[in-house]
Amino acid sequence: MRRAAPWKSGASAPREDRKFIGLKAPARGTIHTHNLCFLGFGNVNRTLVHLLEDRAQQLRDRHGIAYRITGIASRRLGWITDANGLDPTAMLDPNSAPTPGSWGTSPLNNVRKWLAAARADVIFEATSLNVKDGQPAIDHIRAALEHGAHAITANKGPIVHAYRELRDLAKARGKKFLFESTVMDGVPIFSLFEQMPTVRVQGFHGILNSTTNVILSEMEEGLTFDQALGKAQALGIAETDAAHDIDGWDAAVKTAALITVLMDIPVRLEDIEREGIRGLTPQALHNARRDGWPFKLVCRAQRVGDGVEATVGPEKVLSTSPMGKITGSSSYLHFETDIFPGLAVTEENPGLYATAYGMLADFVRGVREAPNA
Repeated sequence: MRRAAPWKSGASAPREDRKFIGLKAPARGTIHTHNLCFLGFGNVNRTLVHLLEDRAQQLRDRHGIAYRITGIASRRLGWITDANGLDPTAMLDPNSAPTPGSWGTSPLNNVRKWLAAARADVIFEATSLNVKDGQPAIDHIRAALEHGAHAITANKGPIVHAYRELRDLAKARGKKFLFESTVMDGVPIFSLFEQMPTVRVQGFHGILNSTTNVILSEMEEGLTFDQALGKAQALGIAETDAAHDIDGWDAAVKTAALITVLMDIPVRLEDIEREGIRGLTPQALHNARRDGWPFKLVCRAQRVGDGVEATVGPEKVLSTSPMGKITGSSSYLHFETDIFPGLAVTEENPGLYATAYGMLADFVRGVREAPNA
């Protein structure tokens, strides 16, 4: 990565010191430059900026894609824009932050003003999950599409609570609404089925929550629930408040997203039978592993008539089966379709770069399908 001059707090970088990615066209082909905006600037979007910087040459040379970062927004930073391009190095430096913008009191009004000021072509939405109703991420994505930007999210809430609305709005505006990072990080689960037109997903089962997988593995070794949770948090796998994982909400939301998109069946979270892992004891887990049938938090969905039956809960699985071999932060997903009786994907111990890669891949897919948008 090229190093830019330090960015003094409260000031824009000098024009000559700003970093414009890929503005010089290669000898052959046309380069399209896109204005990128990041809504939420925590671990995922910060890692995405690192990844974009690392792959900028490949994006330009192989895909004809260039970019400039024109907007970032978060609770800590506020609303920041520069239509000429922000300095990525300064954005990632915790000791050097630009002066935030200040626009009224309405969050939605702020988003719209921010998008307009940044002249956004693509927005990466990575705010926190709201299990109840998917807000405010739904409003963020709706505003981006109405502005005329492609919307890419790592947030599962909008898929569960507003998928069809946002999908149809994107189509009407000639933009893309993409969300590969919402399930199994950057593994191309949703785009996989885009490459298999008319295939009908009949059902699926798998392990989709890494936090519970780590906790169960540690409790099998004799740690208490609290000790196992603490270890998962120390490893950076579990959040400080891990209730969504422990109580099965994260797995249920991912299950609902898969049903909604891949099975094309609208489903409410309350329709998914859900049980977390709080009721399991170290002794029960140790005995189950000893007997060759370890516990896992398993997601299941099966098409039944015009509807679906879905569950999330702890199950004993054979230790030599694919699910039984899943350890650490790994994930597993097995599909049953009308063409392929069994189609399985395993992801081994992903990190933040996997999630960020899913968003980068969505960016490439989105702008290549609509390069002049």
